[in-house]
Formats: sequence, structure tokens, C-alpha cells
Amino acid sequence: MPILSVNDGEIFYEESGQGYPVLLFAPGFLGSRIERWYTNPSRPGVEQDWRDPIPLFEPHFRVVRLDVRNAGRSRASVGPDYDWSSYTADYLALLQHLGIEKCHVMGGCIGVSFALALEQAAPGTISAQVLQNPIGLSETNRATVDGEVAHWKSTLANRPDIDASLLRAAGERMFATDFIFSVTREYTATSSVPTLLMPGDDTMHPVTVSADLARLTRAEVLTPWKGPKYRDAAVERARDFLLEHTPEQPS
Repeated sequence: MPILSVNDGEIFYEESGQGYPVLLFAPGFLGSRIERWYTNPSRPGVEQDWRDPIPLFEPHFRVVRLDVRNAGRSRASVGPDYDWSSYTADYLALLQHLGIEKCHVMGGCIGVSFALALEQAAPGTISAQVLQNPIGLSETNRATVDGEVAHWKSTLANRPDIDASLLRAAGERMFATDFIFSVTREYTATSSVPTLLMPGDDTMHPVTVSADLARLTRAEVLTPWKGPKYRDAAVERARDFLLEHTPEQPS
């Protein structure tokens, strides 16, 4: 089982396929883990609104994916400075471990927040990105966001190695801001990463946040993209978009 040791824990990851690397950040809020690309444990047997990109990407790319810290098979401590940078440090450590200096990224839901935070921390790492269903704060969803944070805390509350007060502070700190939480609008406007956006349209994935992302990143916007009628074409466009922006490899 591929496990990467980090300073305060261990990160489970998988990789498959060959070619230019693509790093996937799965949906699922802070429970983001590989399986969430193809199933939702809270809705067993119900098809996702999107297609799992892994099988479609594997013939063209080296596909890297992970369970983020304290989700799935990954574990880490929760210290006084636990925040978005803790997650970003894991991704940079994983890329270094795999010998990857530059890659494409696809993020779903909270994965959008992870992707933008990675590029801010290590400019030039991401060559192109697909941002699907971004989370964010709107004028009406503060209670919903706080509910997701509370659920995350409840999944870790029984771990004897985690201090409840530090866990509570981490949740409050990470989601105290607006927009997509991990970066500001001001930073996002400076990014030049080629972007394909599949916008959100519900409470946790607000229309207003996607509209801001589209404007700030000058993204190609793909809509509609959800559901049985559109999800196959959407993931195919994601694949093609990344292929279009894949740097030429030395012969």
C-alpha cells in the first residue's frame, strides 16, 4: 500500500497510467479521498453527477490521487497551526517524492481550494487545471459551511491523539474567510494557469463563487456538465483540455 510519511503523519496515495502527470483532488470536503471520485458513501448505489476521471485519464496521463490528511487512509496530527498550508505541504511532499516538478491538476468541490492553494504556495507547479464544482461562501450558506465543518470535526473527535480544542480552532481558522476559503480573490486574479471551470449551482457550491472564479481566472466555462446527459462529455472535455495544455516532452 503506497504510504508517504510526512512530518506529522502519513498520506495514502495511488498512481496509474503513463505520461504527463495529473494530480487529482477528490470531492468530499475535508473528507476528500480517492473513492469520492466514483462513489458517495452517504448515497450508496446512487450514481454521481460526474464521471470518475481516472479511467479516462489513465491512457494519456500519469494519474496521481490521494486521501488528504485525516481522510480515508491518511492520518496526521492536529496542531496549533493546522490550516490550508498543512494540506499544501503534503501535496508538495508527494510531488517531490514522486519526482514531479510540474503537473496538471483536477479538483472537485474542496479540491478547487486545494488546487489554488498549491499554485499560490509553489508558483509554476500547475501547468493547467480543471476546477469542478468549487465550494465557497455566499451570502446565504454560512450555516451550511459550518455544518460541514462540524461533521468533519465529529469524524475525528474520538481519536485519542487529537486535542478537541485544537480541532475546533482548525475548523474555525480554515473557514473564517470568504470566497473559496484557501486563497483570496486578489491572489486568484494574478494566476495565469489555463483553467477549465465546471461551475457549481447549489448551496455548498454557489453560483456566485463560480462566477467570480470564471472572471478572475479567465477560465473556459463548461456548462451544463452535471448528470447523466452531460457527465460523459464533460469528463472527455476535461481530458482534452489537459491534453491541449500538456507541455511537449523531450524526445
